[in-house]
Amino acid sequence: MTKFNKITEDQLDLMHHIQNDSNASQRQIAKKTGFSIGKVNYCLKALLDLGFVKMQNFSKSNKKMNYVYILTPEGIKEKTAVAKKFIIKKKQEYDKLNSYISK
Repeated sequence: MTKFNKITEDQLDLMHHIQNDSNASQRQIAKKTGFSIGKVNYCLKALLDLGFVKMQNFSKSNKKMNYVYILTPEGIKEKTAVAKKFIIKKKQEYDKLNSYISK
């Protein structure tokens, strides 16, 4: 990942929800994450542009606005890498705070 392709925690959260339920609409994702529909749309567009998510129409849907969001192999790899970095950072913060309490 280059420095220009860094994903945000919000995008990471969105990727997690997509991986768990690729059939969820933007409205359903917004409800689950607590994000506005506009924010979900904005984050999805960024993830699509980065190639971490792809979008497909439901093939048997009567509504042409229904899409399936799928993490690409690059998206899965990036999600895992970012999650690991996040866990390491939070553990370091915890250890530091814990050292203050222990003194």
